[in-house]
Amino acid sequence: MVFGAFVRKAVTGRTPWTYLYLALIPFINWCFAAVPQIPLPDNGSWTPMSVVTGLVLVVRDFAQREIGHWILLTLIIGLGLSLLTSDPAVVIASSAAFAVSELIDWAIFTFIKRPLSERVVISTAVSAPIDSAVFYAIASTTIPGIFNIWSVATSVLSKLAGVFAVFLVMRHREKAASQRPE
Repeated sequence: MVFGAFVRKAVTGRTPWTYLYLALIPFINWCFAAVPQIPLPDNGSWTPMSVVTGLVLVVRDFAQREIGHWILLTLIIGLGLSLLTSDPAVVIASSAAFAVSELIDWAIFTFIKRPLSERVVISTAVSAPIDSAVFYAIASTTIPGIFNIWSVATSVLSKLAGVFAVFLVMRHREKAASQRPE
């Protein structure tokens, strides 16, 4: 019954955030190998893709609002597609990072009953550092020098900056909606 409702939403195109999330997963994983890294002190590096990974956390939050707990199936499909397009080591690191952050976000969206703008910020603030550390730690097994304080810190800061911009827009919309006469 619930799965049928999910399929109907997907077929009728009422899940644009879900489709975007599904597309971003293999795209970002592919880009980690395709986009050159920027050298940092201490033989580290920073990938500009960390900015986009920050946005995928927010897109995931909107997608979860569209399809609820089916977001986990979307994640699995996206990671499966990543195996067709990306370096297997990056896919493993990404899978672990996504799994950890997805479970954190799922718990926050399930158990914390706050306005959407606040849940987006809370979920990203909690999951971004863990997601980044897990990804870079695992990726460092095949990409030398990628796991360092500079890579992790810039990744987390990029994610938090992206979510803060989205938070401001969402908060403004929530306030405007609450002031409209019914």
